[in-house]
Amino acid sequence: MTSRELVYKTLNFENPERVPRQKWVLPWAQHHYPVELNQIGEDYPDDIIGAPGYNKVNDRSEGDPTEVGESTDAWGCKFLNYQKGIIGEVKEPLVKDDAWKDVNNVHIPREWLTIDIDKINAFCKNTDKFVMAGACPRPFEQLQFIRGTENLFIDLMLRPQGLLDFMKKMHAFNCEQLTLWASTDVDALSFMDDWGSQNSLLINPKVWVEFFKPMYKDYIDIAHDHGKKIFMHSDGYILDIYPHLIELGLDAINSQLFCMPMEELAKYKGKITFWGEIDRQQLLPYGSLEDIKHAVQQVKNNLWARGGCIAQCEFGPGAKPANVEKVFETWNLCL
Repeated sequence: MTSRELVYKTLNFENPERVPRQKWVLPWAQHHYPVELNQIGEDYPDDIIGAPGYNKVNDRSEGDPTEVGESTDAWGCKFLNYQKGIIGEVKEPLVKDDAWKDVNNVHIPREWLTIDIDKINAFCKNTDKFVMAGACPRPFEQLQFIRGTENLFIDLMLRPQGLLDFMKKMHAFNCEQLTLWASTDVDALSFMDDWGSQNSLLINPKVWVEFFKPMYKDYIDIAHDHGKKIFMHSDGYILDIYPHLIELGLDAINSQLFCMPMEELAKYKGKITFWGEIDRQQLLPYGSLEDIKHAVQQVKNNLWARGGCIAQCEFGPGAKPANVEKVFETWNLCL
C-alpha cells in the first residue's frame, strides 16, 4: 500500500494497515540535531508531503524569519526575531489607524497566484506520497500581524467598516488561491489559525462563529467541490470549535491534544481525523521514553476508529531526539 493510499484509508476510516506518519521539523532541530533528525527520517519516512508552488513571480518577502534579526512577510509585515531557529513577532503593525484608513500599507500577495500548475502536477504524479497544497491561508493570524493582536481584538468588538472591508478582500484572495490549488493534482488543501490559549479560546466563541466560521466553510467547500481533502492546524485549547469544524466537514485537525481533556476529545472519535500531535510543551522535552509510549497509546485508545489518527509530532525547541523517535516507533507498533 502506498503512502497516498494509506492516508486516504485513514481519513475515510477504512482500517489502514498502519498509522500514517508526518514529522514537522523546525529549523531549531536542524541546527541542534542534524544527525539524529536524518536518522529518524530514514527510519520513519513521512507519508504526507507538501508540493512546491514553482511560482513564476517571487513575492515581496525579505529575510529569513528563523534567523536573528528582522524579516518581512509577503504581506509587508515586519517580524523581529531574537532566537535562531524559531519565528519572531510583529512589533509594529502595518495598519495603525483605528478606522483602517492606512490599509493601503498592506500588500495582498497576488504573486502567490502565479503557480506553475504543470510542474505541480508532475510533482504529484512522480510521488506515491499524499501531497498537500503549497498554500495555507491564516486569516485570524494574518489580521493580527497586520493590525496587532490587541488592536484586532478591539476591532472585532467595535467593527470598524475598514476592518470589515479588508476582511472581505482578504477572504476573496484566500478563496482564489485555494481554488487555484484545488485545480491541481494535489490530494489536499489546508488552512490554519492558532485559536487557543492554554485553557480557553482566545476570543468569544460567538465572535468566532460570526466572523471566521463562514470563511472556513468556504475553504472546506472549495476543497470538497474539487474532490480534495482539507486539513486545519490550530494550537491551544480549541474544544469549543471542534463541533463546528466537524459540522463544516473538515477532514483532519492538527491540535494540541494534551491541552484538552482526552475524554472530551474522544466524543469526536470517528467524526474527524486527529492529525497529531504529542505534547511538545512537557512530554517531548522532559518526558521519559515510557511517558512517550503511554501518551501515544492514550491517543490511539481514545481517538482511533478504524482510522482517524495520523502519527504527527513536531520536532522543535527543547524536544529530545529519542522522544521524537519513540513517538513514531510506538505508533508503528499500535496496529
